[in-house]
Amino acid sequence: MNSSKRKGDKAELEVQGILRDLLGVPARRALGAGRKDDVGDVTGVWEMVIQVANKPSDTLRAVREKPLECERQRLRAGVMFGATFVRFRGGGKTPDETAYPNWRVSLTVEQLAALYREAV
Repeated sequence: MNSSKRKGDKAELEVQGILRDLLGVPARRALGAGRKDDVGDVTGVWEMVIQVANKPSDTLRAVREKPLECERQRLRAGVMFGATFVRFRGGGKTPDETAYPNWRVSLTVEQLAALYREAV
């Protein structure tokens, strides 16, 4: 297994754990990423596709493109929501910061609107 694959697998397991801890859902890594019928990197979150990008060399590109990939996966999966977790390089946490200082969740405008409509 190459180092890039190991890095991606580790990040997906970490996101799985974050979702389990924060949402109490049975999140788990999806197998078969990159297939034509790929429906995300992490499953087990009700009506949601989760895409994961771990320390991409071009973070701006990942934030711009991965949510679009996630949206294609969401449509393929036939679910209501999609979200992309992007881990940034560097940084650290101080006691008053988030428990996950290097992770951000990126959405398309439509993904945010879907979440909002369902919440209200």
